[in-house]
Amino acid sequence: MKSNLIFLIVSILIISCKNEKVSIKNQSDLSNKTNQYITVLGIAQDGGFPHINNTDEFEEIKESKSKKELVTSLGVIDLTAGKKFMFEATPDMPEQLAILNKGHLQSNRIVDGIFLTHAHIGHYTGLMYLGREAMGAKRIPVYAMPRMQSFLENNGPWSQLVSLNNIQINPIQADSTIRLTNSIQVVPFLVPHRDEFSETVGYKVIGDHKKTLFIPDINKWSLWKKNIVAEVKQVDYAFIDATFFKNGEIPRPMAEVPHPFIEETITLFKNEPREIKNKIIFIHFNHSNPAIKKGGQERQSLEKEGYRFANTGDIFPL
Repeated sequence: MKSNLIFLIVSILIISCKNEKVSIKNQSDLSNKTNQYITVLGIAQDGGFPHINNTDEFEEIKESKSKKELVTSLGVIDLTAGKKFMFEATPDMPEQLAILNKGHLQSNRIVDGIFLTHAHIGHYTGLMYLGREAMGAKRIPVYAMPRMQSFLENNGPWSQLVSLNNIQINPIQADSTIRLTNSIQVVPFLVPHRDEFSETVGYKVIGDHKKTLFIPDINKWSLWKKNIVAEVKQVDYAFIDATFFKNGEIPRPMAEVPHPFIEETITLFKNEPREIKNKIIFIHFNHSNPAIKKGGQERQSLEKEGYRFANTGDIFPL
């Protein structure tokens, strides 16, 4: 009897140690030995890739000639605090939440907060999955600017998410600091965009060691009251709008969907040293943008100059 008890205790200890080692190894691999970091959860423009009304793109995916890309989103993880946040609620949010939880931090809460930039379909419509028809979530914190908050509260079906307490809106203000954990702060700031239903913001994410700029959508750099070159110099990473590569890329007037072309952005940075260009991480690619695919000539030539391109799964320590 005594020997059986000893055997049981030893077995439990062995299993516990084994599980602990697996957990530590996984954390180390994922976060590059830092407890606070950003991970890329998607890189495509609102319509995703493959894109509606582009049958050939769907066929390329089926034939493994191309890779599906999720809509632009960032995850922010603090392993010390045991918290994880998501920037943008995209149409791909269920898959992105699964990546965030299975690949980064599992806890009793699917996400500790969602930050929204504006009311265009690729940036907030994923909230629908938190509602009665899907998850039936309870009080998921959603950080929103005043017009964005009003839009959600006063328009169905989003208003039902509020009334049923599926989401809890946390009001934010431009240029005000939100402390997420002891090690991570977030600052929203206004940017000019097609603000039909809400204002548009970018975010600065500040860790103990690194600072990040996130501007997935903006009309043109010249319309912003701030200087993008100066802003990039103040941070370590700058995830910026790369919706289109150049003018004439899509078969409709591009003034209807204004964005800074990659060609325009690199012109602004052409005289900057490589170390500054290396801070730029292009993101939010339209399906028409040749830079959405690795190995393309346009992308490779810019990488040689020091520019970077976001890839789903990339990790950036904070």
